[in-house]
Amino acid sequence: MNALAASLAAVIRRDGPITYSAFIEAALYDADHGFYETGGAAGRRGDFLTSPEVGPLYGAVVARALDSWWFDLGCPEEYPVVECGAGPGTLARSVLAARRELACGDALRYITVERCATQRLRHPDGVEARESFDLGPFTGVVFANELLDNLPFDLLEWRGGGWHDVLIDAAADDTFTEVLGDLVDNPSRPPTGTEGARLPLQPAVTAFLADALARLEHGHVVLVDYMSANTGFLDRSWPTWVRTYRGHERGGHPLDEPGTQDITCEVALDALLGVAAPREVSTQAEFLAAYGIDELVEEGRASWQAGAGIGDLAALRGRSRIREAEALCAADGLGGFTVMHWVR
Repeated sequence: MNALAASLAAVIRRDGPITYSAFIEAALYDADHGFYETGGAAGRRGDFLTSPEVGPLYGAVVARALDSWWFDLGCPEEYPVVECGAGPGTLARSVLAARRELACGDALRYITVERCATQRLRHPDGVEARESFDLGPFTGVVFANELLDNLPFDLLEWRGGGWHDVLIDAAADDTFTEVLGDLVDNPSRPPTGTEGARLPLQPAVTAFLADALARLEHGHVVLVDYMSANTGFLDRSWPTWVRTYRGHERGGHPLDEPGTQDITCEVALDALLGVAAPREVSTQAEFLAAYGIDELVEEGRASWQAGAGIGDLAALRGRSRIREAEALCAADGLGGFTVMHWVR
């Protein structure tokens, strides 16, 4: 059994069962043994693939969106764009690579926020790499791609006519089991459920959105993730919306060997809607289409057709755009992700 499991088990034996959120906080972010601090990451050589790692096309479209929002804000001389949960900085690289084509390029101040030091070390030159979101009030953009699903969450289970906390207890061999806690009086939860039904409780998600909106004088908050309404959680078994990943494959139970696998939870759409009404909610495919992915793909197609015979780098990049777009817009994959957009 690993060192983090032994440490958590010792705390539980001393103080009693802990919440899911406390377990996940340690499993993902413990300074010595957490998944992200010990090398877990997005990327082709990592543990899972997000849209920025598909290729530079996603960042090129986001760059176009940033340009559009800059015009919306009246073309400010300084334009802070804060990417929260920036991971190894892949999206930042792609946006900065497209900077010379942006009207807002000279005004753009790109800030990456990533709590894990090992991830921040990989951020590119040209960004302000920060450990925490400590900017404000400001006029600009807050953007987060697949951050919210990695924020610690709790689980509720319906038993005996009410919702109960799902807690985590430790066995003698430092493995972990689930136990039911007290009845939870939470008016934001559905009033009834079927025996054994589960729901996520994600106060960190709603707190993030509320904080982002509060920091803006004027601007845009855009969150991209896989999301579900309450009915989407209740209609499925909980392992379909709480998922683990390791080495580009599904991992084990969330309580298995903490620190060795990613732990994610679909984001509660209803909870975000309860913080503030967004300007729009769309799929990722719709969002990318709105900001010109088709035009970029056609440019790539023309480049490939012009240079395929000699196989130059421009032609190969053009062909790559076509394949990237297919992955980014797939309705049963990344293209089906939810994009929520707020404007202050």
